[in-house]
Amino acid sequence: MDTEVLVIGSGLAGLMAADLLSTEKNVTIITKSELGRSNSRLAQGGIAAVTTEDDSWTNHFFDTIRAGVFHNNEELTELLVRQGPKQIQQLVRMGVQFDKNANGQYERGMEGAHSVSRILHSGGDATGMELVNTLICRVKERCTILENHLAIDLLKMDEECYGAHVMNETGEMITITAAYTILATGGAGQLYSVTSNDTSVTGDGIAIAYRAGAVLSDLEFMQFHPTMFASNGSHPFLISEAVRGEGAILLTGDGKRLMEGIHDQLELAPRDVVARTIAQEESEVYLDISMIKRFIERFPTISKLAEQSGVLLHNGKIPVKAGAHFLMGGVATDRYGRTSLPGLFALGEVANTGVHGANRLASNSLLEGVVFANESANWILQSNRKFRMSFKIDMRINVSKNMLSINHLREVMDRQVGICRSSEGLTKAIRQLDWRGRFVEACTKEEIVHYNMLQTSWLMATSALMRTESRGGHFREDYPYQKQSFKQKRLIRRISQDDWVEAQERSGAIFH
Repeated sequence: MDTEVLVIGSGLAGLMAADLLSTEKNVTIITKSELGRSNSRLAQGGIAAVTTEDDSWTNHFFDTIRAGVFHNNEELTELLVRQGPKQIQQLVRMGVQFDKNANGQYERGMEGAHSVSRILHSGGDATGMELVNTLICRVKERCTILENHLAIDLLKMDEECYGAHVMNETGEMITITAAYTILATGGAGQLYSVTSNDTSVTGDGIAIAYRAGAVLSDLEFMQFHPTMFASNGSHPFLISEAVRGEGAILLTGDGKRLMEGIHDQLELAPRDVVARTIAQEESEVYLDISMIKRFIERFPTISKLAEQSGVLLHNGKIPVKAGAHFLMGGVATDRYGRTSLPGLFALGEVANTGVHGANRLASNSLLEGVVFANESANWILQSNRKFRMSFKIDMRINVSKNMLSINHLREVMDRQVGICRSSEGLTKAIRQLDWRGRFVEACTKEEIVHYNMLQTSWLMATSALMRTESRGGHFREDYPYQKQSFKQKRLIRRISQDDWVEAQERSGAIFH
């Protein structure tokens, strides 16, 4: 099968790129499960963008850099926040409905580490679903869509990418040749036992990019969301940071305010700070929502999930714990989503654009997906790369023999590559997760996904061992301090002095 553009994955970034490209090119979307199954669809909080006069791109920029602990790519972070208003307008033109107040103005929420309320949301807490469903309706009209098709490996010729090996819904191996291949497979949350991620998000894109020789970076930076529903008898689900933005507070089992004395932003401190504090608390931790009026109306999705799990919302408390949420690292890309492998692009959570640094600012993920999908699509539409049809294709797919079980793999990741890490634990994890050795030919999708999980886990543990400091989502008990970087010591010269002073005053950011 031949196509001009092959999009692997159907989250927001992949769907947006497919929609933009399909106006001029033949686009094929493959997804390992049903169309739209992704973390994007589960996103509750909203999308961050500057849309009011009391805010500015410099405020958003500094909030993002500070949350990312000065590990961000500054140039692309500036691009991200400057493009925000334009992308909101584009989404509205596409048909996305953002929530408005009685005066017809967009409602704006507050979330952790933001200095002003700038989060636009839809359906109360169903923003991701609104965006994804809007785009699905559009791509169905113009793109070829292959559901339940798993990308196995990338097709390469002369160190360039020309499509992918794919296993279809019946287990048959096929090839899809493409001039441009876009990885949009999401992150790797399912490598942990407690996660907000969709069950389909198993690190596949990272593993196949690694096997193809693409450069990966920052895989040690996994963000753990502080407020996952905590119950031994129910499936964990996310309780959006927007709930804390509306005033909810964290309490210990004996009723003390957990974040008191920990951070000056209390519950709205950067996610890594709040998650570590919850993880280190010996008693149970609760999210007190009693002060939020009309909670069910504002957060209908969360309310429904809580009630299904037996939570009595009128009591005003929800038990919470931290869980794997977002991978800041991934396949290294430039502004246009181009990877180190010509012909291969990466968008969304599988990519590492550098805009999230060591810790993603809340509600920047949907914005990243939209902004860089636009950048990538614009570059591809101005390019004229041809696909290669006349090269030999090796259809054999091999996996490691006697792989660690998935449950055991998750236990290792929880214990050794979780919120707190050490050299001893990471070294042990690398040894347990080592995928190298004897190989057998894979027969099923399950075997291949299992192998991808093992490889990605090993890569994350190895990356974590290599970073001998604590920064953002990566906390080393044996290296608890952050190394001062050149970025952290200097002013960012692209921004005028006036903008710098204004942003410091508004955000309270402190730069040494």
